[in-house]
Amino acid sequence: MHRRNAQQYKWHGYRMNQLVNNESSMPAANNPAPTARGGWLERRFALAERKTSVRIETIAGITSFLAAAYLLVVIPSLLSAGGMDRGAATTATILVFVLSTVLMALYANLPFLVGPGIGGSVILGITLAGEHVAWQTGLGIAFVSGVLFLILTLVGARSLVVRLIPAQIKLGLGASIGLFIAVLGFRNAGMVLANAKTNALALGDFSRPGTLVALIGLGAAVVLQGRRVPGAILWAILIAAAAGVPLGVTHMPASFLSWPHSIAPIAFKLDIASALSVAAIPYLFVFFAAEFFSTLGTTLAVGAKADLLDENANLPNINRPFLVDSIAATLGPVFGIPALTALVESAAGVEAGGRTGLSSLAAAAMFALMLLFVPVALAIPKEATAPALILIGLSMFSTIRHTHFDDFSDSLPVLSMVLLTLMSNSFGTGIAGGLLCYVLVKLLAGRFREVPWGLYVLAVPLSYYFYTVVKPH
Repeated sequence: MHRRNAQQYKWHGYRMNQLVNNESSMPAANNPAPTARGGWLERRFALAERKTSVRIETIAGITSFLAAAYLLVVIPSLLSAGGMDRGAATTATILVFVLSTVLMALYANLPFLVGPGIGGSVILGITLAGEHVAWQTGLGIAFVSGVLFLILTLVGARSLVVRLIPAQIKLGLGASIGLFIAVLGFRNAGMVLANAKTNALALGDFSRPGTLVALIGLGAAVVLQGRRVPGAILWAILIAAAAGVPLGVTHMPASFLSWPHSIAPIAFKLDIASALSVAAIPYLFVFFAAEFFSTLGTTLAVGAKADLLDENANLPNINRPFLVDSIAATLGPVFGIPALTALVESAAGVEAGGRTGLSSLAAAAMFALMLLFVPVALAIPKEATAPALILIGLSMFSTIRHTHFDDFSDSLPVLSMVLLTLMSNSFGTGIAGGLLCYVLVKLLAGRFREVPWGLYVLAVPLSYYFYTVVKPH
């Protein structure tokens, strides 16, 4: 009991210090004084209560959009590798981005983008295709996974899992996801490469034009943020994209306007019957577990970055964003796009000052414009957005300093979670591993009473998940 009270005291002290530090370090432009009156947008999104403004939220939304715009290229490319029509997948990707993010903005009032994650697209376009599973069946599996998400959300099981997770693991989520974001940025910049044979990371060629563009953007971001320029991340992305023109990295489109491709080749093509077969169960579990922990981690980590968590490191009304991503995960495969979730790229908008659903609404509007301006969105190279991901990831990784390193049974699971994220290139796998490690370490240390009973139950499916991930193929 004394130990629990001491940990709670430390956590409360950490949150109070974090809030004070954020208040003192936040630029004046990003921390306007609350006003007693305001327009419909201010009242609808509680802008004054969260100490933000329409201008800040708009800039944050555009920043989130630019940080996630590379997915308009990556997702269709991955899905087309599995046999889908790339043009149809591009249009469908934009549509699900818009619909899901608008729902998050209006229902949950949170600065989260909702769209297709890379992990789910890799499972469908690469993993299943490599094992000769049709993409129609893959969409059916993703749909069934979404239905399970929706059921668990409606009965409150997902929020229960959040409450069961120990505070130390929640603190480690920010570091784990921060590392994932930073490494993603380094890889997009070409500064870090993954060896195809050993899956080990290695330094890239810093003399490449793409890497030079990323370095220019990184330098610009550091200068602008150091001078507390509003919208520093957004300006850095635009500066990097402009620098890429003479270097041959940013290619100006031949036409700025284009009609969207029809989604008919992939919409409503999911094969639910095949997805319900016994042979599909392992794939279903991989889809479900990876998405569950990815969404959980993103929601808590980005929510912490926006100072939206309570004193117990929980997001108030967390069932609202959970319900949104559950609906999105269910409807996405109907349009032909699997594995919709809250995206880590939302952290870019939060770093730019986004605190409400208005920034999500602004991002959704930008994605909607891309239905006609796809060439413009595709003109911004991933190297230009890489600096934003690097700085945001490193900033989030700093939360690891609040881990109780004086207690190995608390610190070892957190460090394991961070390392698993790096080795597997999946923060969903990292989070699942951290939770399983927490249970095992506490048991082996003879401190099993510190583990909530629900985590023992959760350890069973987590063990099966790791069996499906590490078993030889």
